Amino acid sequence: MEQQLRRTLGVSDAVVVGLGAMVGAGIFASFGPAAKAAGTGGALLAALAVAAVVAYCNAHSSARLAARYPSSGGTYVYGRERLGPFWGYLAGWAFVVGKTASCAAMALTVGAYLWPEQAQAVAVAAVVALTAANYGGVQKSARIARVIVAVVLAVLAGVVVVCLGSGAAGTDRLWDGGAGEPGGAWGLLQAAGLLFFAFAGYARITTLGEEVRDPERTIPRAVPIALGIALAVYAAVALAVLSVLGAPGLAGSAAPLADAVREAGRPGLAPVVQAGAALAALGALLSLVLGVSRTTLAMARDGHLPRTLAAVHPRYQVPHHAELAVGAVVAVLAATADLRGAIGFSSFGVLVYYAIANASAWTLPAEGAGWRRPGRVRAGVGLAGCVVVAFALPAASVVTGAAVLGLGALAYAARRGGVRRPR
Repeated sequence: MEQQLRRTLGVSDAVVVGLGAMVGAGIFASFGPAAKAAGTGGALLAALAVAAVVAYCNAHSSARLAARYPSSGGTYVYGRERLGPFWGYLAGWAFVVGKTASCAAMALTVGAYLWPEQAQAVAVAAVVALTAANYGGVQKSARIARVIVAVVLAVLAGVVVVCLGSGAAGTDRLWDGGAGEPGGAWGLLQAAGLLFFAFAGYARITTLGEEVRDPERTIPRAVPIALGIALAVYAAVALAVLSVLGAPGLAGSAAPLADAVREAGRPGLAPVVQAGAALAALGALLSLVLGVSRTTLAMARDGHLPRTLAAVHPRYQVPHHAELAVGAVVAVLAATADLRGAIGFSSFGVLVYYAIANASAWTLPAEGAGWRRPGRVRAGVGLAGCVVVAFALPAASVVTGAAVLGLGALAYAARRGGVRRPR
């Protein structure tokens, strides 16, 4: 009999896990590249709205599916059950590959903020420490995430108050142009794709479906709550930083939130913001490893990955082989490569993942008045939004992402061919 994970997470725990992934390093790093693509402050705010609409539709579809299929794996499971084995596999492949690269990028971000001269060594140490924390059980991970989220939200609140309360703030800067790119509709969509990277953490709630109490009730409540809080935080921070730096200053900054508090006349707060960025990256890494290991577990159960990765620890009730394998791969990547340029690639993979989620939700039957036509409309908007925003990303990200997905499809075809070969 297949071992099951322990259901210990309530609504507040699930919300915190999602927030730990969304209110992570993305908010400290993604605004700069997005401002450069958007061209103006107004276009950046519009891109944030576009990313939020796509994320909301994705979240709605994911919550519906997670309530119906409350097991580990997220869209890997939903695609398999609603569209067929290949689409589930492709979703799982996109998630595992893209998010493993994101894990390494988050680990390197921790190192860059805490000890730039030894960034890779610090990154590896962070991966080892958080893998050990996850090994001790998902409840322990949720408690750690709760502390990280509280501290990061406090730092971000400080940034907003300092910027908006300073004499350097001006509403005219919200519409400044000249961020370094032509902008336009294409630039706005590209900015939305880059900002979507920061929203994608609510998937962590659905991939933990097997560890959530009363998933039919908990997941549909936790996902929109986490997404709504993250959107409110992002909008407040975007307005505050734009009011001080404007789009050109935001686009040219490697650490825009720290630069914003300096420009606002509070340079002493900059180290606090940098520490908050490192902590946020730790929170994102913690949540990412949770999600990747659970999808790895689900794929191993179906034989798409080595069966040993489906093992569940008899005491802690966690997929310990999958967690150790993911931690080892991320540690190697963090020690040997600089993957911070992987944001675009990760966004492409995650958008493909959610496109399959929306296509899966489209096939769901009506489940009462609340799930009738609105559910299908949101799934359709989410599917179209994912496809458009994914292909608006930088060309290198699209080409690399498509190539990696193609390799995954070839591996699937080869495996299926091997299964059908006569003995």
